[in-house]
Order: sequence, then structure tokens, then C-alpha cells
Amino acid sequence: MSIFNYKQRNNIILVSIIILGCFLLYALSGLFSSILGAIVLFTIFRPLYLYLVEKKGWSRVLVALLIIFSSLVVIVIPFLLLSIMVVGKISSINIKSLPIEQWTSKIDAFAATNLNQPRFAENTLQKLGSFGTELFPSILSSAANIIITLLVLYFLLYFMLTQIREFEAGLLKYAPFREQHALKFASALRDSTYSNVLGQGIIAVIQGTLLAIGFYLFGIPDAVFWGVIGAFISFLPVVGAPTLSIPASILLFAQGHTLKGVLLLIYGLLVIGNIDNVLRMIINKRIANTHPIISVVGVFIGLPLFGILGLVFGPVLLSYFLLLLEIYETNRMAADRLERIHTTPEN
Repeated sequence: MSIFNYKQRNNIILVSIIILGCFLLYALSGLFSSILGAIVLFTIFRPLYLYLVEKKGWSRVLVALLIIFSSLVVIVIPFLLLSIMVVGKISSINIKSLPIEQWTSKIDAFAATNLNQPRFAENTLQKLGSFGTELFPSILSSAANIIITLLVLYFLLYFMLTQIREFEAGLLKYAPFREQHALKFASALRDSTYSNVLGQGIIAVIQGTLLAIGFYLFGIPDAVFWGVIGAFISFLPVVGAPTLSIPASILLFAQGHTLKGVLLLIYGLLVIGNIDNVLRMIINKRIANTHPIISVVGVFIGLPLFGILGLVFGPVLLSYFLLLLEIYETNRMAADRLERIHTTPEN
């Protein structure tokens, strides 16, 4: 006979599973971006896939390939092209693009006189340079890593879509909580993904476009470039695209265009800033409410892990973690109630 009883053997198996699972997670850490990206795209395109396959009767393989192609054209390729454009602009901005030294000297003179900050422009440029270096490491790294990440991402997404019922049934089967809680978690995960990805993406595009239009109308050079920068930093609620109007206004002040500087500052802080608030209110009513703290902390978590993709993946990952905590707390409270019921002596 075995020296272990059933419970002991099960505990040994559980410990082995945990150890092996940790090892597998460590081995797959380099593909974490692909896995998280596949989950995000699956959550976004799942309703469309089910509609075309189950309502319209289209081929599963065809719909999956159409979704992959559409996401490449609409999301991935423009995102990469814009990132490459920004990196190229940053790399050449000190060489031949703009009269940086003339601008910085004017801004420093204005800041020294009015703000008691004689090296304001120089310090700001240094901070922007370090921020840009942290923001775009995934683009500056080898193209092979990006290609591998996308290949694995779409490989996973393809099978998640074409075998969607088996995939979801497996998730329900092995979920560490009851089915109704798993379904609640799936619904909350969907809303969180829509709010962080689609909602914030819409805000970023609109704010970047408005910023580019404003810079063009007020004569700021490279308005499109700064509009793209504004779209990227719109994922940061504390910073946001409107803050770019502050250094641009200081530049206009330093050049003697006081009225333009005041109008641009009003346009940036009031118009673009309030557009942000209005859009968030609409998105929160239609989709879900993502607290600004989650966005800020998520960005600081995501940037070191995913590079520029961390602007999206960081808040999403933090939201998923908080959802799991909520489900855990719900399960714990339910278990406590059952335990009290079972331990309460009958009268």
C-alpha cells in the first residue's frame, strides 16, 4: 500500500503543478506581450466573430483571417508606423529639423525673467529625451523581436477564435472560481478592455487631432508630429495632450506673439482638456469606468515591461489584477458564509 493517503497525494500533485507552472511562466515571460495582446484582441473582436459565424453562417477560418488582417491594417501597422515616425523625428530633431538652440535660449530668457527658472527649457528637453527613450524601447529594439511577437500573438488569436467554444469551455472548467463568478469576471474583463483600449484609443486620436489642428493654426512647426506625440501621451491622465500647449505657448510668448500664446493656452487647456472630460463621461456611461489612478499606475507598470505598448497593456493588466482580487473577495465571503452555516448548532 502507498504511504500517502488520497489528500496527501493530491497536495503533492498541487505543489508539483505550482512549481511547474512557475517554471513555465518564467520560460514564457518573453512572450507575455503576445499572450496579453491576443487576449485583448480576442476580447475586442469576439462579438464580431460570433455574429459573422453564428448569425451569418460565415466560415470560421475566413472570419478569423479577416479579423487578423483587419487588426493589422487598423491597429498594428498604423501604430508601428506612427511609432517609427516619432522615433525618426526624435533622432533628427537636434540635427536639422528645428532651431532648438534659438528656441531654448528664448524660452530660458523668458523663464528666467518671469518664472525665476533660468534653465527651464534645457531641463525640460533632458526630461523629454529620457521619457522618449523609455517610451519607445520596443521600436528601437530589433525588428525580429517585433515580428516574433506579432506572429505568436496572431497564432494564438487564430486558434482562440476558430476554437472559441472549446477555448471558453476550457476556461470555465479550469477557472478557480464558480461558473457564475467566472461569467461575471468575463463580463467585467470585457468592459475593462473596452474602456482601456477602445475608449482611451478614441480619446487619444481625437485629442491628438485637435492638438495638431491647434498647432497648425497658431503657426507651431511640425504640427502633425506634435499631434502624434499628443495622441501617445493622452494615455496619461495626469499629463495628457493639453499639457503640450504650455511649452508651445511659452515659445510664442518668447517670440513676442503674446496674443497667440494666450489663445493657444486657452485652446489647449480648456477646449482639448474639456473634450477629454466629455468623452470620458460618454465612454464611462456606455462601456465602463476606469479610474484615473488605474491608468496612471498601469502606465508606470507597463512602460518598463512592454515599451510603448505599456501605455495600453499596463492599465489593462492592472485592471485584470483588480478584477481577480474582487472575484477572490467574493469567493472568500461566500465560503465564510457557508462555513458559518455549517458550524452553527441547530436549535
